[in-house]
Order: sequence, then structure tokens, then C-alpha cells
Amino acid sequence: MMEKIINSHCHIYPEKIADKAVLGIRDFYDLDMSLNGKVDGLIKDGEKVGVTHYLVHSVATTPKQVKSINEFISESVNAHPDLFTGFGTLHPDSEDIQGDFDYLIELGLKGVKLHPDFQQFALNDQRALEIGKIVEKGNVPILIHCGDFRYNYSNPDQLKPFLDEFPNLTVIGAHFAGWSIWQEATEKLAGTPNLYVDLSSSLYDLSPEIALELIHKYGSDRVLWGTDYPMWDSVSEMEYFNKLDLTQKERSQILYENAAKILKL
Repeated sequence: MMEKIINSHCHIYPEKIADKAVLGIRDFYDLDMSLNGKVDGLIKDGEKVGVTHYLVHSVATTPKQVKSINEFISESVNAHPDLFTGFGTLHPDSEDIQGDFDYLIELGLKGVKLHPDFQQFALNDQRALEIGKIVEKGNVPILIHCGDFRYNYSNPDQLKPFLDEFPNLTVIGAHFAGWSIWQEATEKLAGTPNLYVDLSSSLYDLSPEIALELIHKYGSDRVLWGTDYPMWDSVSEMEYFNKLDLTQKERSQILYENAAKILKL
């Protein structure tokens, strides 16, 4: 029987700005990237490994981008309703975060994506707590880029107070909840009851043994598979994943079941 697979971390961009957006990510992380950041590119890439569903989103780097990005994500979901679930973006400097949130829910989006390092706010500052309060009350999950050795916006010492402040908020901490500081993040965050993590942008730098150890510290029922499209391609990410000495039950949880539960598929 074919495995069901959810790619739970995908950035998509409108055709006219995709090239520029991809270059921006490339420069921010100093990476070579071969994928184009467009919707058709995502689907073609996922087909190579049999992805059956995608969690799609994008990030507003200024408040004025919030509305148009959320409308674009909503349009993309409406064009591929069986294939896509969309998360909206919020910006901490928006004059009406509640209004922005209400509108993304009205658009049919099922959660929120934040990138504190791009958006330049710390998860333990007042602006982040304002967003957390609104999203927790709205009863949808939030996916947060976490970790960067170069900054102090989304590292464990900022994330932990945010998690503790909103115990009823389901948080997906991207990149094992600590990109580039994976093990430190795991030591400080594993066992936090409202935290899930995804594997995106992580397996390329971790040995299969270390990655497996981190998965087991969080618990395989708390981990999601994702590629961070357009940063990494599905074939190489699945190759990394297949090197992990997981049971079939753990594989199914990580590739599909955990994300399906959060997204209510």
C-alpha cells in the first residue's frame, strides 16, 4: 500500500515575485537552491516521492504585505483544495493584528506562520505575545521558524516563554525547533506539551543517529516531515529520512498521521 505523505513545510510565492523571493532566501541562508518557489514547482517536486498533501504558507516582512500574501495563499488552496492546506501570515507591527487574523480565517486558512528572524521580533517580546494571545483564542495552530545561531529572535530561550505563556496553543517548531542549534533546542524544549517539531532544513546537517535521537527525545508522535520548499527537494529529503532507523509506526506518524491530526484532515 502506498504511504500517505504530508509535506508540512512549504513556502510558495506568486509567479511574478517567486524568482526574487527565492534569491532572498538563498542569500539569507547562503544556500544553493534549484527549485523555483512556485506552486507548479512544488507539486512537481512532491510527485517524485508521492506527497499526497502540502501545508503551504509565506511570510510577510512588512505589515502591508499581510493581506496580499494571505489572499495569494487562499487562492492557491482554492485552486488545489484536496492537495493544499494553507496557513496565513501575520506581522507584529501591523496596526490591526486581530483584523488580519480574522481575515485570514475568513479566507479559509487553517493556521498562522511566523518567521521571527525574517520579521525581526523576539518570541518573548510583547509583540509576539500579542500574536500568541490572538491565535490561541482563535483555536488554530501556529508554525514558527525556530533557531538561528546568528540572531536572538527564535532560539529556545525566546521560544520557551512563548510556549509556557500559551499552553492551549498548538505550536509547530520548525527545524527541530532550533535551526543550526538542533541539539541545544532539543535539550531545552523536548517534553513541552504544546510543542510539535518538523524535520525541515535539518536532516542535511545531522547524522542519521543524531536525528533519530532527537526524534525519540521529542517523541515520534510530535514530529512532522517537511522539505522547507523551495530550499530542499523532496527526493533528497526523503533519502535522508529513509536512513533513519524508524519503525513502520514511527514512519507513518512522522510522514502523515501527526500532521493530519493538527490539520484536521
